[in-house]
Amino acid sequence: MASLSASNHVARVLSVANHVADVDASSRIANSWRRCVISHKLDPARQGPPQTLTEAEIRHVAEPMEETIRLAMPELDDLARVLREAGYCVNLADTNATMLFSRLPGEADAKMFLDWKIYTGSNFAETFEVTNGLGTALAEEKPILVHRDEHFRAQWHMFSCAVAPLFDQAGRLAGAVNITSCREDLERAAHQLALAVTMEATRRMEGAIFRGHFRNAWIATVPGDGGSGSGLLAYDDDRRIVGACRSARALLGLTDGLIASGIDLSRYIKFDHHAARGADEVVELRRADGSALGQGHVAPPLRARPSTQRRDVAVDRFDSLHRLAGRDPGLIKSVKRLRSIGDHNLPVLLHGETGVGKDVFARAIHAASNRARNHYVALNCAAMPESLIDAELFGYEAGAFTGARRDGSKGLIVQADGGTLFLDEIGDMPIALQTRLLRVLENREVWPLGALKPVPVDIRLISATHRDLSRMAEEGAFRADLYFRLRGMEVRLPALRERADRDDIIRQIAREEAPDCRLSDEAWALLSAYPYPGNMRQLRHVLRLAGCTAEDGVIMDADLDLPPFGGRMAAPDLAAAERATIVEALRKHGGRVTEAARALKLSRATLYRKIKQLKIETAQ
Repeated sequence: MASLSASNHVARVLSVANHVADVDASSRIANSWRRCVISHKLDPARQGPPQTLTEAEIRHVAEPMEETIRLAMPELDDLARVLREAGYCVNLADTNATMLFSRLPGEADAKMFLDWKIYTGSNFAETFEVTNGLGTALAEEKPILVHRDEHFRAQWHMFSCAVAPLFDQAGRLAGAVNITSCREDLERAAHQLALAVTMEATRRMEGAIFRGHFRNAWIATVPGDGGSGSGLLAYDDDRRIVGACRSARALLGLTDGLIASGIDLSRYIKFDHHAARGADEVVELRRADGSALGQGHVAPPLRARPSTQRRDVAVDRFDSLHRLAGRDPGLIKSVKRLRSIGDHNLPVLLHGETGVGKDVFARAIHAASNRARNHYVALNCAAMPESLIDAELFGYEAGAFTGARRDGSKGLIVQADGGTLFLDEIGDMPIALQTRLLRVLENREVWPLGALKPVPVDIRLISATHRDLSRMAEEGAFRADLYFRLRGMEVRLPALRERADRDDIIRQIAREEAPDCRLSDEAWALLSAYPYPGNMRQLRHVLRLAGCTAEDGVIMDADLDLPPFGGRMAAPDLAAAERATIVEALRKHGGRVTEAARALKLSRATLYRKIKQLKIETAQ
C-alpha cells in the first residue's frame, strides 16, 4: 500500500474493514483490519505509545520463559548481528506479544526505536495495538510481513515488521521472533528476504528448544515431504516415541494422545538403529510400508554418547575456545595463554575487524571461567547513543531524571556482578564515560545516577575493538590509563581472509547455516576465493540467505550474495596476501619455520623477519 496521510489512512482502514474498498477478501492484512474494527472495537486514528511493563513486571512475565530464552539466545544474538547493519531491531516476545528480549540496531536507528518504545517490556498484542507484525503473527500463528501502511494505526506507517511464531517441543505456540526496521530505503522485497532469514533462525531455535527438552532421549531428524522442512522425533531406548515437534506431528499425523500412549517408532519410520551409534549419524530412513523416505540424522541421548578419554574439568571448560581457534596457529597460541591465566580476574582485550566474532569469543571466555554460572552482560558502545550509555552502564535511581523508570535501573555493571561484562567497540566510548569506567575498575564499585552511596561490584571485564587503542591513547583520543587497565591480556582475532583454516571455517558455517543444502563446485570456488570484508558475520549472512533461496538443496554461485570487491573492498593488498601465504605455509608444516621457509623458497632469516614484520603468531 502506498504511503498515505494519516486521515486518508484511517479512511482506507475503515473502508476495508467494512468491505467497502475493493480489496482481496482473503488478504491477511484486510482480515486483521476487520478484526481490529469489528471484534476489538479499535480506532485506527488512536495515537500514543504501546503499553510498557516495569522491570519488576518484565521479570515476572519472563520467568516461565527463562529456559526458552536461554536456549534461543545464541540464535537471537546471531540474528541481531546479521541484521543490525540493515537497521533492524530484533525481539523475542511471549505469546501475549510482550517483548522479553531486544537487540537494537546502530545509533541513528536505535534512537527511533527508543523514542517509539519498541523495546523490552513493550506489548504489541493485536487486541490492543491492532494490526502489526508481532500481534498479528501471534493471533494467526503464521509468519507475516506487515509493511509500512499495512499497519492499522497510522502512527506506525514508517515501520516494517517481519515476524515468525516460535513453537515449543510439543508444537505449542511459545512466542515469536520479531524484526522491525524503520529504514525507508528498504523495499518490500528486502523485508521478505529478511523474513526468510528470520524464519530459518526461528527454526533453529525450535530445534535447540526441542533438543534441550529431550536431552535424555534419542532424537531422529526426519526429512519433510515436498520441501515442508524437517521434523524432530524423540524416542526412548525401547523405541517408543516420547516427543515430536510441530512439523513432525504434521508430517506423520502424530497427536498428544498417540505420544502419551507410547506408540512404537516403527509405526512411522524404520532404519538400521544399530548403525546409529555416533554423536550424530546419517541414516537411510524408510516409511512403515518400506518405501524410501530419504536421509535423516539420529543423535543418541547425552548419557549414551561415546566418551573420549577422561579429561579434567579445566580442559572441558575450554572446548568452545579450542573449537573457535580451529587450526589457526595464532589463535591456538592465544587459547593456550587464556588457559594459563585460568580463573584469575584478568581483563581481556579482543582486537579484530568488524564481524570476526569478538562477542562469540568473549562468550567462550566467560563459559570457560569460574564465573560461567553467573551473568554474561554485553553492551555495544557504538550502537548505543552517547546520551543513553551512561544510564545503561551505570544505572540510575528512581526519579534521577525525566522519563526514568519509576523503580530505577540497576545498570549493566551491577547486572554483571559475579559474572562477566563485555564492552564491544570500547574505542567508541565517550571520554567522560571512560573516566567513570576507570573509577569502577579501580574502586570495584559503581555510583548509579542519583544514588547516595556506591554499589560494590565484582566483575570480569572483556573489551573488544577494531580500532588501534594504543595509537588513540597516544593521540589523546582514548584514556591511556584506561587502555592499560583493559589490556590485561590482548588477543588478536584474525580476519577470515587471514586465517590458516579458512576453508574449514567455510565448510563448518555452511553446515550450520544451510544444513539441508550442499555447495556446488562453482559456489565453493567463489566462497573460497572471496576476501570477506565483513568476515564471519558476512559469511554467515551469505550462507543463511543462500540456504533459504537454493533450489533442490544445491547452492549455486548465483545464490551467493557476494558484492563485487572493487575499491576499498578489493582483494587483500600485497601485505595481507603475503601474510596469508606465510600463515598457510606454517600451518601445512606444523609451525616449523625451517620447512615453511624451504617451501616458500626463502631463507630462514628472511622468513623470521617477515613473521615479525607481519605480526604473525606461531604456535610454539
